[in-house]
Amino acid sequence: MKLGAMSISLAVKDIHKSKAFYETLGFTVFAGQIEKNYLIMKNGNSLVGLFQGMFENNILTFNPGWDESANKLEDFVDVRTIQQHLKSEKVQLTTEADETTSGPASFMVLDPDGNMILIDQHV
Repeated sequence: MKLGAMSISLAVKDIHKSKAFYETLGFTVFAGQIEKNYLIMKNGNSLVGLFQGMFENNILTFNPGWDESANKLEDFVDVRTIQQHLKSEKVQLTTEADETTSGPASFMVLDPDGNMILIDQHV
């Protein structure tokens, strides 16, 4: 199953310090607004989201319909199809996408160790 671009969304304490740290690792700002307390940093194909005050724990994020440069993919599995598959496998969802809609939607699920996974489709 194709999940799209993968990134980690980090719950940071000080976005300015985190930005500076990831820049020392070779990351550059790809998207976001530091004045709104979030940035997406990129290094090659690697993406790290920095989010201050938006959530408590780190989140693995997958973006169906996007590549790692946020370019729309012509061929991708819709978020609702991924959700239906997980539900058919008896996976407990934390939040659900409205399956009567199309286009952008998201849902969340916890892995067996309590790590949050966000499936977030923007197209």
